[in-house]
Amino acid sequence: MKIAIGGFQHETNTFAPSRATYERFIQGGGWPPVSIGNEIFERFQNQNIPISGFMAEMGNKHELIPTAWAAASPSAEVTDDAFERIAGAICDGIRKAVIEKNVDMVYLDLHGAMVTDSYRDGEGELLRRVREIVGLKMPIAVSLDLHANTTPEMIQHAEMLVAYRTYPHIDMAETGARAAFYLKQRINGMNAPDVAYRRLPYIIPITSQCTDLFPGNDIYKLVASLESRDVPSASFTPGFPAADFDGCAPVVWAYGANEAAANAAAGKLEKRVLAAEGEWDARVLTAIDAVREAMRIATLGTGARKPVVIADTQDNPGAGGDSDTMGMVRALLECRAERAATGLIVDGAAAKAAHEVGVGKTLNFALGGKSRIPGDSPLELPWTVEAVADGNVAATGIFYRGMKLRLGPSACLRYQGVRVVVASYKTQMADQAMYRYVGIEPKDQAILVNKSSVHFRADFTPIAETILVAKAPGPMAADPADLPWKHLRKGIRVRPFGAPFEE
Repeated sequence: MKIAIGGFQHETNTFAPSRATYERFIQGGGWPPVSIGNEIFERFQNQNIPISGFMAEMGNKHELIPTAWAAASPSAEVTDDAFERIAGAICDGIRKAVIEKNVDMVYLDLHGAMVTDSYRDGEGELLRRVREIVGLKMPIAVSLDLHANTTPEMIQHAEMLVAYRTYPHIDMAETGARAAFYLKQRINGMNAPDVAYRRLPYIIPITSQCTDLFPGNDIYKLVASLESRDVPSASFTPGFPAADFDGCAPVVWAYGANEAAANAAAGKLEKRVLAAEGEWDARVLTAIDAVREAMRIATLGTGARKPVVIADTQDNPGAGGDSDTMGMVRALLECRAERAATGLIVDGAAAKAAHEVGVGKTLNFALGGKSRIPGDSPLELPWTVEAVADGNVAATGIFYRGMKLRLGPSACLRYQGVRVVVASYKTQMADQAMYRYVGIEPKDQAILVNKSSVHFRADFTPIAETILVAKAPGPMAADPADLPWKHLRKGIRVRPFGAPFEE
């Protein structure tokens, strides 16, 4: 069979300070850069990325026709220019494959929570265009992020949507492989399934969605158990709770050999998620309280101890933050923390200045705070430059498995007992290598403050004494009820058991 493949990944926080231009996709950050045609084959081997898992599962028995693939770190809306260039490259590639190769199927590696300047449901619009090209009967399989805001339009235009089941997302490649397995079943004669789709009536805070914790771990066990000969796939997307449009919501769906099978599976999953409304509980501390608690834990007992890890969740660049707020650094300094390290603070000007001044010298600089988040500002101090680096980092952890991170000119700056990893391009602190590349050994620290909400847990849980979640100024509210919503679906509760949204 001939299968056209491509991908477009962006998670949009409509409350974030900066938009995703085409240049952001070229740079990629923690993702590979824009890849056209055979560059997909060259760049996506043995990585924890859905399209990599899809290609590995398909092997050499079918002809894969690459179109385009692109991703950028989460931010505010994708610009129309970026969307049209990337969506256009994917659609042009599929159109050419239909005409010249008589393509049989399509696979797309999408996120599911993309908002553009012109389209509130970016994936729905892209899939509409693809369906228009290939016709109503061609199988289109799509892998989605767990944080997808899965819309009826996405369900309508794709034959199969399969979503990640882990957060941290350690199963991205596995999800691509599941999409490939579905297409193999279709190749072997399985009929197109029926689908049942349910939207849930409350928004789930992102810090609560971790699948290492209850109730996420329990719900995803149910998702897997529902699949059978009559139910080829079931999914639950808790949603990305910072996209201000009427499709922002948790969703469950199931595909069945018939309508009854699909409805039965989706109904069981819907019932469990409805029952979980009071179970999504994640303890979130103020910045000062988190540092004080970390210092108390770090000083208990004698001998070597593991570091206490704090999530700086509200400036998570994996959820739209610019990764430059200084609230947690201020809290560390105010509490006189020792052997503390934090990152990434994204400030290209500071990194450049550190390279110019040199290791061992003092740099007087107003660090961070460039995104102008309310309650935050640059922190001007005489920083000591302890190390500089080019920012090319080979990830070693399970989340960024196989990826080469391009963080741009970087440095380790220190003031008193606090070290700061400064980079030029943003991606969330989810790999121990992102400390080591500027000379900080994370295991030797008493406190680590990571700009991440949950993904860091995949690589840092094994070395952590405990994990705390803190909120300092940032655009990704730990409590979605704190966001200034304007366009949600009327009546949806803005947090579990919270007030319903009214226009």
